[in-house]
Amino acid sequence: MVNVDRDVFNLDIPDMTIEQFKKYAKFIHDLTGIYLKDHKITLLSNRIRKRLRELKIYDYDEYFNYLTNSDKSDTEIIHFLEVITTNESYFWRTPQNFEAYKKIVLPDILKHNHNKKIRIWSAGCSTGEEPYNIVIESIEAMKELGFYLFEVIATDISRRVIEIAKQGCYSGRKIEKIPEQILKRYFRQNPHDPEIYCIREDLKSKVIFKIENLFEPTVENVHVIFCRNVMIYFQKKEQQELAMQFYNRLLPDGYLFLGHAESLQMLETPFKIIHTPYGTIYKKEI
Repeated sequence: MVNVDRDVFNLDIPDMTIEQFKKYAKFIHDLTGIYLKDHKITLLSNRIRKRLRELKIYDYDEYFNYLTNSDKSDTEIIHFLEVITTNESYFWRTPQNFEAYKKIVLPDILKHNHNKKIRIWSAGCSTGEEPYNIVIESIEAMKELGFYLFEVIATDISRRVIEIAKQGCYSGRKIEKIPEQILKRYFRQNPHDPEIYCIREDLKSKVIFKIENLFEPTVENVHVIFCRNVMIYFQKKEQQELAMQFYNRLLPDGYLFLGHAESLQMLETPFKIIHTPYGTIYKKEI
């Protein structure tokens, strides 16, 4: 039960003990698959401390009991996930991936899928930059490949970032790498704040946003999966499980993109590894 009588706003809440950290780390792993090493104790303490102050709880054990006595759909679990997950994202991140997508992956997929809607999954989509980037690049590719139908399914475990993504408005570092002609063509300036650019409404309709755990997905029958800079947060066992989830949800001759620091080469998967001038991609060959 949350103690609402104690005023802890002015109290210095120390870092959690190693025993408390291990308890939280196991709970986070069971809930999300994310593995936290011991040196993350200060980082985790800082993030959870925000919730302690919000709830006027001074003790990590008391908060843990409150948290674990809640149903997974409970509001507090949602808040907890918001403070522990990292959602760093921006447009045109690792642009080599999009070059491979336009010049290698899309031509091959369209060759095998005449007159079919191409389905792309942005797994771990954060605040929406990646799925909107995929939409823009898919449209740009039509200049060379001709018209085709497509849709992007974008998922993340965080309700907060999904709500931000649905709004589709960005500023600062998130948009600074967008080529100027692309910014003018596919975004509109906020009339109340010219520093904010919003993705065009017709492009937003190309993306279906869902709140999902990567290890319990409902997305299936997709031609391409982007899951970049996500697998680095998992141990080898979870990486293996996630890779097979992706393999099983891809259609035959579908492709998987990972982040530049991620690889399947140390895992046992049926994916074919393809080395391209734009980096490594993975194909489900049947």
